[in-house]
Amino acid sequence: MALLHIERAVAGLGGWEVAHAWLAAAAHGDISAGPNATLFFGAPALAFAAYAAADRPGKYERALQALDAGVAAVTRRRLDQAQARIDRGDRPVLAEFDLINGLAGLGAHLLRRDSDGDLIRQVLIYLVRLTEPLGTEDLPGWWTDLAPPGRSSTDLAGGHGNFGMAHGISGPLALLSLAMRCGIVADGQTEAITRICSWLDTWRQDHDTGPWWPETITLDETRLGRLIRQTRPRRPSWCYGTPGLARAQQLAGQATLDTDRQRMAEQALIGCLTDPEQLRRITDGSLCHGLAGLFQTAWRIAADAHTPDLTTPLHELAELLLTPEPPGAAIGLLEGSTGRALALSVAANEFPTSRWDTCLLLN
Repeated sequence: MALLHIERAVAGLGGWEVAHAWLAAAAHGDISAGPNATLFFGAPALAFAAYAAADRPGKYERALQALDAGVAAVTRRRLDQAQARIDRGDRPVLAEFDLINGLAGLGAHLLRRDSDGDLIRQVLIYLVRLTEPLGTEDLPGWWTDLAPPGRSSTDLAGGHGNFGMAHGISGPLALLSLAMRCGIVADGQTEAITRICSWLDTWRQDHDTGPWWPETITLDETRLGRLIRQTRPRRPSWCYGTPGLARAQQLAGQATLDTDRQRMAEQALIGCLTDPEQLRRITDGSLCHGLAGLFQTAWRIAADAHTPDLTTPLHELAELLLTPEPPGAAIGLLEGSTGRALALSVAANEFPTSRWDTCLLLN
């Protein structure tokens, strides 16, 4: 809610007193900088929102200094644990590296808040290492022994490879690419982007309307070299669907000057937006897996696109987003009406002034 009213205030559509009241409510009580702190919970979440509200030098400076210390402590602890895990030769859990719970999400805030600092570079160094092979198995370094979203399961013996933007390797790919686009480059960063993109190319599927990728793959599928469980594209969502993967790869193409990859990613999105069967799978208005996330992702891709073919479907998405939701929708950023309202502000005003969608690694 604070992010929504910050966006409205920065855009001149609402008062700062309302945004401040929501920030104060978010800061009331204990604020975690412990093991459960992530971009979406605790000190990092509040730091992200407070920095979005700091529209002039000195605003929220004391609060941000205290929050910065908490974010730094969380990040360093996570980095130490991740590097020790790699040294042991163990496979990661998704929450080590992903956007929602892991270091890619913390890196998204650090890239925005302190892009010249050492900590974001340490996150990038870790992500480079994450992409390197682990042991002698022919599996990527981000392969996890668990089932999504991080639980043991007899259905996925041998673990899985996760493609998604929210919980999979597309989040780290987007962060590595956004950092490189800003001129922040760690040793091996280009090679890490290439390794991830090569893996995505291996599992890219062709559809009548364009390329798509599975949400996850199993060990059996890896050994067979083909998909078994998912043979058609599912809902075109930000979190796991083709749109999120397309944005990550468009950013990778921009970072490495690979215009062919950029165009391929844009065609993948066009395929989603022009396929009625895929669009019918979107059944709510949320950011995570609904219409708002599809629109926001498509809007960012269209803003950087080489092709003008996205103009018409983007306008059609905006019209759908303007359709009122049934009453009783949950209030929340990722899965509730607040996230939808933020996307609506973009549809109405054509730019997210506060760059709130950095928390989705879209920009």
